[in-house]
Amino acid sequence: MPALSEGLVYVDEHLVVLDKPAGLLAVPGRGEEKQDCLSARAQKLWPDALVVHRLDMATSGLFLMGRGLHMQRVLSRAFAERMVDKRYEAVVPGQLGEVGSEGDIDLPLAADWPNRPLQKVDREHGRPSTTRWRVLAVEGDTTRLALEPVTGRTHQLRVHLLAIGHPILGDALYAPPAVRDRAPRLLLHACALRFEHPATGEALAFDSAAPF
Repeated sequence: MPALSEGLVYVDEHLVVLDKPAGLLAVPGRGEEKQDCLSARAQKLWPDALVVHRLDMATSGLFLMGRGLHMQRVLSRAFAERMVDKRYEAVVPGQLGEVGSEGDIDLPLAADWPNRPLQKVDREHGRPSTTRWRVLAVEGDTTRLALEPVTGRTHQLRVHLLAIGHPILGDALYAPPAVRDRAPRLLLHACALRFEHPATGEALAFDSAAPF
């Protein structure tokens, strides 16, 4: 199993913060060929490190683990109660506005059962879902966005941006082929985490520059 190499961002006796590369599973999948993942690699070094949240395989960026059951529960509760500030960066086709333009996407999401693992906007049965966006840069015919998922639904950022007509470049699940093929990977990166240390109450801030 490959090592973590340069993926360690922070570690202490209570938590671990890692920088996940695109294309690596965050947690094990089904089948022997899907057992290599970031959490399993971390547990080789810190056997008590437990998963607190998820990142899609195609998404890169900051990934938090709690050390021991108590810390896992405390950090999981912080995510559930929206006490963790999560920020992402993405590149999409077209223009949403000028630099500094911002808005919210409020569209309920649900599993697209016949097409699992895809998700979809479902105004009747979907769970309330909100994404905040802000334009960081306009680069030719693409827009670089800062994204804040107020809720944490599966594939939320990808489906919300698709729904407003701006699927993320390189998205093999949701983007039409012409948009998918404009990038060698999904251009979505978990670039910032802000939360209180679960043991000391210290304000923690971690940043990771988008590699695209």
